[in-house]
Amino acid sequence: MPTSFLDRRRFLRQVASGLLGLGVLGEVGCRSNQTAQVVKPGDKQMVGSHTAGNETYGPLVDQAVGRLLARHGPNGIQPASLVQGAQPGQPRICFVGVENKSIEELGDFKEDLFQRIDKRILESQVFQSISRKYVEAGLNQCHLRPDDLMVPNNMRLFTATMEQMQQPFEFLLFATVTSGTTRSNKDYQRSYTLTLELVNIHNGQADKDGAELEKRYNVSTMAKIKGMFQ
Repeated sequence: MPTSFLDRRRFLRQVASGLLGLGVLGEVGCRSNQTAQVVKPGDKQMVGSHTAGNETYGPLVDQAVGRLLARHGPNGIQPASLVQGAQPGQPRICFVGVENKSIEELGDFKEDLFQRIDKRILESQVFQSISRKYVEAGLNQCHLRPDDLMVPNNMRLFTATMEQMQQPFEFLLFATVTSGTTRSNKDYQRSYTLTLELVNIHNGQADKDGAELEKRYNVSTMAKIKGMFQ
């Protein structure tokens, strides 16, 4: 093996070792100096370095809910029944939750996504949303999960239970988060999709829409150098 190649490899090892050593020292020195800032409206959002965060899920909710509800104006759908508090032209919608089928754990974003979607529905004034507490109570009383509602007998049991609670509804809303990953060595690009499916409980007709966002994750140069010698 040529001496020049050995010298070059030894030099690269020394450089990598020095860089990693500086990185470790930097981490130790800064570990106790954590700071925080209040993010004000209009400020740039922090971008998650390893997984999706507010910069991803916020736009997905805005686009998916906006497009779905845009097709259902106040005169587009008439409710089968109106209860106290509902306005004419406002069908009642039962939002049963967010299902995660992506590669990432949603963590506390699962609850955040539910609240964001529910809030957008209420603000649109296209539908009247049933309180989540009633929905959860109805599912628990019937011993059902959201996926079980597509079975006709289960649907009849659930709708009857909700009517007993004075919470009839015309539509079910399902939300699903999915992802797809494309890799290039240690770097990768991930697509995130939020799909909303609206199901008419009277005729089974479904309407679906969603939004997609692409995000790239790049490994640092120091990590790539370290990987060369592992």
